[in-house]
Amino acid sequence: MKAEHEALIDEYSDRLPSSVLTELKETLPSSISKEKVQKALEQIFVLYSNAKVHPGECVGLVSAESIGEPGTQMTLNTFHFAGVAEMNVTTGLPRLIEIFDARKEIKTPTMEIFVKPNFNHLEKVKHIAAQIRETTFGQLVQEYALNLFDQTLTVTLNSALLQDLNLTTKDIVKIIKTKSKGFGVDTTTDQIIFKQEGKQEEIKELYNLKEKVRGVNVWGIKGIIQVLPIKRGDEYIILTSGTNLKEVLALSEVDTARTFSNDVYETAEILGIEAARQQIINEVFKVIESQGLNIDARHIMLVSDIMCAAGQVKGITRYGVVSDKASVLARASFETPIKHLITAALQGEIDHLTSVVENVMINQPVPLGTGLPSLVTKMK
Repeated sequence: MKAEHEALIDEYSDRLPSSVLTELKETLPSSISKEKVQKALEQIFVLYSNAKVHPGECVGLVSAESIGEPGTQMTLNTFHFAGVAEMNVTTGLPRLIEIFDARKEIKTPTMEIFVKPNFNHLEKVKHIAAQIRETTFGQLVQEYALNLFDQTLTVTLNSALLQDLNLTTKDIVKIIKTKSKGFGVDTTTDQIIFKQEGKQEEIKELYNLKEKVRGVNVWGIKGIIQVLPIKRGDEYIILTSGTNLKEVLALSEVDTARTFSNDVYETAEILGIEAARQQIINEVFKVIESQGLNIDARHIMLVSDIMCAAGQVKGITRYGVVSDKASVLARASFETPIKHLITAALQGEIDHLTSVVENVMINQPVPLGTGLPSLVTKMK
């Protein structure tokens, strides 16, 4: 790009955002005339000015309507991956409610794991998937036998599964040793025998031991119940049922820049509040696109900003963002009004009526649009 063109673009540095100017410098052809650059800049400035929000425009109400109206038309469906019953994912309105309420426990936690380019082969991806999937002790057991007379618990392991995972009975004993304190452990090729040490009166202890060792994780990453390698475009990715972002990102084969979990709280904890904000936007868009709807990005960005503004994820509920409102009447208008009013009266709170809801409640013009400026006259 010619120096004169750059100088012309730089003149607009105080009127247009730097990202727009940078994009202009990169995309304008070098053969373009100075007049055309001037004309383009003027048109962009007009478009940018029109895109700005006017003072006193009720962005919250517009966003609420823009998201709520298509939201009511959403079909309440659950989308299934072809032929894999374990991998159904909550979509549609239930998923939107889950995101905006900032639910701690989501119905179908999943991850999309991307691998580095040198591992992008079906066999390698399958191998990584097998390494990641959680295997508990209970899944390896063929049968439990409780001998009341000898007071022993004999566990027979599935030797085929052990071979697949490249584990031996001794490896398994090492892993579950901490959970079986107070019991003697003997092994044969595919059996583990637990014998009660000390007083042999409580048979209940053996039952408890059986339940305790059943859930011990012996292989893979805790929390990842199911894995499914699929091909998307030119690359293979691993879809999972269950999440554990921290441990997955620690793997050397994983592309940490693109791998994500659909659990917003987990994202916030491990990658920070900015990542959680972006995650809310992405997840909402995913639902909207799958339903074939169209909502402007700015409405969703406003909602996710409000949810993350306090530095932690807060749902749009009476316990979340509503509880942070400064106005007593606004809090009372949402849910449990009497509780809010009594608390405010006891604390001697003052409501300055700066927002919409509280002014509607006491029949005053709201501070929006023409209600925003007020006239002051000097009387003689």
